[in-house]
Amino acid sequence: MRKSKFGIGCLGVVVIIVIIVVIGYNFFKGAYNKFVTLDEQVNGSWAQVENVLQRRMDLIPNLVETVKGYAAHERETLEAVINARSKATQVQVNAGELANNPELLNQYMEAQNGLSSALSRLMVVVEQYPDLKANQNFIRLQDELAGTENRIAVERRRFNETVQAYNQHIRVFPNNILAGLFNFDKRAYFEAPAEAEQAPKVDFSTSG
Repeated sequence: MRKSKFGIGCLGVVVIIVIIVVIGYNFFKGAYNKFVTLDEQVNGSWAQVENVLQRRMDLIPNLVETVKGYAAHERETLEAVINARSKATQVQVNAGELANNPELLNQYMEAQNGLSSALSRLMVVVEQYPDLKANQNFIRLQDELAGTENRIAVERRRFNETVQAYNQHIRVFPNNILAGLFNFDKRAYFEAPAEAEQAPKVDFSTSG
């Protein structure tokens, strides 16, 4: 009788251990998969940011050439745009480096924000040339640039929202412990530095 009770007791302990292991496994599996899902969402959102930024860089050569045809003596402003585009092109960040190389991401953001500032200054100069503003090619490029700037703002906001959701998830308990074990680190936001926020604000809508 004692042996029977002992055997039942051992079986009960084994069952409890198995249940604990299964629950623990499912918990860790679920937590890890959630980390991966949010991490991939950040990477996917970053890819969209890069797409719209690349679209802007593709527009700039034609824009500069068009402006040069009417305002060739605005050499300093045009060169500033060309140099800013070159710098932005040189600094590249892939999705895997968003967490592992925050310094490179900062350089990338500064380069892109520098390009935004240079373009804003160029559009201020354009206001002085009515003939240029009436040029159909310039109007088309201006419309495309305005649309691209809007897309950049939208994708930047979406990226930051995705990063915020990810960062919040890995910081709450007990996720913060598991995130450390699984090497899921905090992601940086795509923010403009103070000097970029003070850049000239330009209405990209066409005017006669």
